[in-house]
Amino acid sequence: MRGMQHTITMTHSLRYALVGAGAGIAEAHLRALAQLPSARIVGMADLNPERGQPRAAAAGCPFFTEHAAMIEATQPDVVVICTPHPSHPCIALDAFARGAHVLTEKPIAIQVADADRMIAAADAAGRLLAVNFQQRFRPVIERAARFIAESELGELMRVQVSESWYRTAAYYRQAPWRGTWRGEGGAILMNQAIHTLDLLCHLAGLPAKVWGWTKTRLHAIECEDTAQAMLEFPNGAPGYFTSSTAEMTGDPRQRILVIGTRGAIEIADARIILTRFACDVREFAAQEPGPYAMPDTVRDVLELPGDGGGHLAVYRDLEAAIAEGRQPRVNGREACMSLELANAITYSAHTGQLVTLPLDRDAYAALLARLQAAAARDE
Repeated sequence: MRGMQHTITMTHSLRYALVGAGAGIAEAHLRALAQLPSARIVGMADLNPERGQPRAAAAGCPFFTEHAAMIEATQPDVVVICTPHPSHPCIALDAFARGAHVLTEKPIAIQVADADRMIAAADAAGRLLAVNFQQRFRPVIERAARFIAESELGELMRVQVSESWYRTAAYYRQAPWRGTWRGEGGAILMNQAIHTLDLLCHLAGLPAKVWGWTKTRLHAIECEDTAQAMLEFPNGAPGYFTSSTAEMTGDPRQRILVIGTRGAIEIADARIILTRFACDVREFAAQEPGPYAMPDTVRDVLELPGDGGGHLAVYRDLEAAIAEGRQPRVNGREACMSLELANAITYSAHTGQLVTLPLDRDAYAALLARLQAAAARDE
């Protein structure tokens, strides 16, 4: 095994090995790697040779049906995981044990206890764990995050997030593991809206309390196609989240509203409205003599289209993190927040209980095991 800690210069050729070469999402990763001068693909693995072998041949690298054998044979600097969610922890732990960094597709895992183990293994090995939440690199999200970082928002007052992820039945037929408890650990909360939850946590932080509700309203799947939650943040601020693969809306499909005591952020896809209050609303409410008066405001309306580089931006950040000896922007701990929130919504929805975070790992593991066992009996 290589040394526990190392940094490299950007002129060093990074060796990448990709697990899940046959996955649809692997194409996006391969396109990103093709644009990185420092990247060299040294191996690909997939349980299905018919899907994985052609991609390995096109990349000019050896193909394996076992990820552990590939890692052992190729000794990569970075292992990229594009497999279904439940397999992420096992592959990541094998990569860390052999001295590699890891970039895994979202979500980091299907239950937060597994994410904890991945984070601990990365720390013990002195390696980086990055998770592919590429939406954080969108210009509109980066601008919103900067607004918050510059203390323009003040103290959090309210959060409201909604996003439509409409899918057809063909989407679930395309990959039978989707929308199943054993294959995905959920449906919209684990696949599409995990992006939405990541942005919520990125901009507002992890809530303290969660009341969740999930339904399967349209699709013939085991798990939820619609989810919503009422949230309470550590300072008492309320929040609301809703998302669905059954619901079709016109533009914009994504809306994010974060209101503070000194300003507000409103995002609708690529448009952002930044509102600054002339003073803190708490001070104004206490001192203003007029019963219906409001503080003056200044609004900036910006159109910031683009994905900020998408997968390529994630890879560039990871390479810079390795070179600089820092954590990637979306590291394991950052990515764990959205998974913990998704698990909490699921737990609350299935038990009818208010969930206080941090989530009880053992309780959620027991619930997931029951749901998986019940689905197996119904087959």
